[in-house]
Amino acid sequence: MSSSTETRLQQLGIALPKPHAGAAMYVPWVKTGNLLFTSGQLPLKDGRLKATGLLGEHLDLAEGQEAARWCAVNLLSQLRAALGDLDRVQRLIKITVFVAAANGFNDHHLVANGASELLADVFGFKGDHARSAVGVAGLPMNAPVEIEAVVEFANANSWEGLAEFSNGY
Repeated sequence: MSSSTETRLQQLGIALPKPHAGAAMYVPWVKTGNLLFTSGQLPLKDGRLKATGLLGEHLDLAEGQEAARWCAVNLLSQLRAALGDLDRVQRLIKITVFVAAANGFNDHHLVANGASELLADVFGFKGDHARSAVGVAGLPMNAPVEIEAVVEFANANSWEGLAEFSNGY
């Protein structure tokens, strides 16, 4: 039987991809107590960036919001990998959205809505979160958006997850 969160994903037409491993010397997520911290998630689809470039120069607002949405899809994939079941999410506490933007672009907060709206659709009230939207000169691999999150999860066990993800080191 699928979880209520998985059912919502199906209703939204979202199939979560396989979670991406870290591209450098870091792990995709870390648990401590009942908190989960994710590394930054890029707008990857089928293993490739959905978009590249700067908002306001190479991409418009709608393309930025779509990129942020794909970052959120990849974030959900990491959460499921870390927790085993998205219904263990008790609360999405905070997301930080980094927007690679040209000088003069001022709609970082609207780009971030692409992720925030999807997360609210998936989690309902548990998806209400604090948020920072930060403009940057550039992101890894020329990505236009990157998102990281802090999540509170249920059934925390102080020993759970201590060595779950070693990333080979």
